[in-house]
Amino acid sequence: MTESRIDLPENHAIEMLITSRERDIGGFSVRRLLPYMSHRMVGPFVFFDHMGPAEFEPGVGMDVRPHPHTHLSTVTYLFEGAIRHHDSLGSDQLIEPGAINYMTAGYGIVHSERTPEPLRSRGGKMNGIQCWIAVPTDVEDGEPAFSHHPAHTIPEVTLGKTKARVLLGSVLGVASPVPVQSDLFYAEVKIPKGATFTVDEPAREAAVYIVEGSVTARGEEDNEVSLVGTTMAVIRNGRKLHLRALEDTHLMLLGGVSLGPRFLFWNFVASSQEKLDRAKRDYAGGPGSARFPKVPGDTQEFIPLPEEPKRGTPL
Repeated sequence: MTESRIDLPENHAIEMLITSRERDIGGFSVRRLLPYMSHRMVGPFVFFDHMGPAEFEPGVGMDVRPHPHTHLSTVTYLFEGAIRHHDSLGSDQLIEPGAINYMTAGYGIVHSERTPEPLRSRGGKMNGIQCWIAVPTDVEDGEPAFSHHPAHTIPEVTLGKTKARVLLGSVLGVASPVPVQSDLFYAEVKIPKGATFTVDEPAREAAVYIVEGSVTARGEEDNEVSLVGTTMAVIRNGRKLHLRALEDTHLMLLGGVSLGPRFLFWNFVASSQEKLDRAKRDYAGGPGSARFPKVPGDTQEFIPLPEEPKRGTPL
């Protein structure tokens, strides 16, 4: 796997800049930022994918067939477009821009994500972020759950000329209503040209992802560096990062308290290799078991378990 890395001076407030890599997820490409070979997680965030921006022709859409997850929570947040979410709990939810879709896999869940038929028929855009979040070991094997939070329930905060929406956890003096399992934060931030925004998380890991636009970034005594669209900056622990928008800029702020290392195989995340091996055995025949039921309304196809490697990758 080829990955692009930009190194910075040893003591800069930015520990690492990560550039996105394209991955196909079912009809179109995503820009993947996490996991990264030399920086696997930011707080509990295991995966961070920028879906799009993409434009579908009439009759074409995203089709992520039913597939399983374990021991994590998934978060879907759209800027444009729509996704129809189905899962093995019986959830059937249309995800639209500004809303939060939060699915906790627990011991096991199966879900699918597809472009809804009205949008597929006429064609349209897709742009958003999907994350996977590790959960504490004492709730890894809990019951699966699903919650949807419409756009109007997500709190907003204004900091000078900068506006932010707090999607998960507590940050910028505001708490999201979405139930989470650990000390984390996730926010959408929009900085107009010439305005500034400071990330100040002394006790939690943090990163910013530039969705669109560009900023200069510096610590308290650092030289400025430029950050451009589809780049993630991982902030050195305990350091402030001052951002100044060179143009209207849209970014995501994420992080939290580390939960320790995790192992990854395909769509399974767990705190031990043994749990990964058990999940592989239980899904070997696809959906239909007590642990990985079929998805009501989406039973005609599924994504099969991929071939080995036999060992999970520690995160």
